Amino acid sequence: MPNVKTPSTALATALTIAGSDSGGGAGIQADLKTFHAFGVFGASAVTAVTAQNTIGVQAVQALDPAIVRRQIESVRSDLRPAAAKTGMLAHAGIVRAVVEGLRGFAEPLVVDPVMVATSGDRLLDPAAVDAILDELVPLAALVTPNLPEAEILAGRPVRTLEEMSAAARAIVARGAGAALIKGGHGSGEEVVDLLWDGERERVWRSPRIRTTETHGTGCTLSAAITAGLADGFALEPAIERGLAFTHAAITSAPGLGAGRGPLDHWATPGRYSP
Repeated sequence: MPNVKTPSTALATALTIAGSDSGGGAGIQADLKTFHAFGVFGASAVTAVTAQNTIGVQAVQALDPAIVRRQIESVRSDLRPAAAKTGMLAHAGIVRAVVEGLRGFAEPLVVDPVMVATSGDRLLDPAAVDAILDELVPLAALVTPNLPEAEILAGRPVRTLEEMSAAARAIVARGAGAALIKGGHGSGEEVVDLLWDGERERVWRSPRIRTTETHGTGCTLSAAITAGLADGFALEPAIERGLAFTHAAITSAPGLGAGRGPLDHWATPGRYSP
């Protein structure tokens, strides 16, 4: 008698569209580890391969946009992801391939506009910014820029809470469902993160952790939010779980490498309250 597979309805699938980090702390590696931590099956579409470690990015090789698009289409046609996220997209050709690959995708999309690595190395061709704003942002349920990325996307300084609020509104005005401006690059004793969903503003505050173990923080947070959305959480609870998990993952970072080390992707989300 032939084997007949019974599709599982218990395990949600999430798709990450991002670059590969050979050091394992950011990019698709961080995304897949985070999906796993939340009990979500992770699939991936690789956009670029980096030679990278905790010290910096030594080399980048972007993939052909056609194979990026085919990866997305292959995952969508079979594994039916319940949510997706983007990370490093390298250049405008890949941005447009991602947009084509996601055509008709009705599930939540989180856009993490990765432009510069934690080490300071640039990961996005400047010409791709317009493509992200014009073509990808309007597909997003949520965009998650840090302060420097928010300045680029909004075209204005973003340092104060008022400027974060204005930047979030500017990004939503470009077609995004919501914008979460991350305050990790700010100063002061608190990290302030601000969400604007087109109707309501929400601010989260948490104690700033004085550490260099922050490689892959943005990837981890956006992946955690994506996992929550894939599991059926509404946007705010998904963000709260993601912030709590990321804070815990920084706190218990394993201390690997000689530079900015990776987070602890074994941190248990259920142990921590937002």
